[in-house]
Amino acid sequence: MNVKRWRWAVMLLLLSLMGLTFAMQKQTPLVRLAELEIDPAQLELYTAALKEEIEASIRLEPGVLTLYAVAEKDHPTRIRMFETYADEAAYKAHLETPHFKKYKTGTQAMVKSLKLIETTPILLGAKAK
Repeated sequence: MNVKRWRWAVMLLLLSLMGLTFAMQKQTPLVRLAELEIDPAQLELYTAALKEEIEASIRLEPGVLTLYAVAEKDHPTRIRMFETYADEAAYKAHLETPHFKKYKTGTQAMVKSLKLIETTPILLGAKAK
């Protein structure tokens, strides 16, 4: 094999290895569920704080992919959240933002119970708008 071919072969090998390294570094989205029970007397205040926090997170944080909050139809004080972050680092960064800290401290007395559920994504799909 001449020197030019050898150099091309080495360069192709290095590029292939770099691509493999980048593929291996690709992070899986972090998806979690939250189940909350809110004090009925404070539901309106809680809902306002939650909306403010979600709007700020989606607007300001590129790593926050989705934040969906719903209330059970027959039990509006039972809130369920579906959260998707680009990766674990994005989730950890979210927890340190001023808007999340404001929400967390401001609603602490309103939340009667909180259950965080770790998940393993199987398939995440959505239609483009």
